[in-house]
Amino acid sequence: MDNFEYKVVVYDTKGFWGGNIESNQLEYQLNVLGRDGWEMISCTSTSQMYGSSKSMVCIFKRKKN
Repeated sequence: MDNFEYKVVVYDTKGFWGGNIESNQLEYQLNVLGRDGWEMISCTSTSQMYGSSKSMVCIFKRKKN
């Protein structure tokens, strides 16, 4: 049976009301995790108010060695 380890990463949004994401920076960080064997299995935003997002919570997994 495969064993997995998990990682939770919180990415904060930018801007006065939140919700702005620097996509190039996020893409770079996701590619670094991918090269290290992490696979994103879930990603959701946290509500702040009026539909804006305070942060994104992403969950990754990879096979344990």
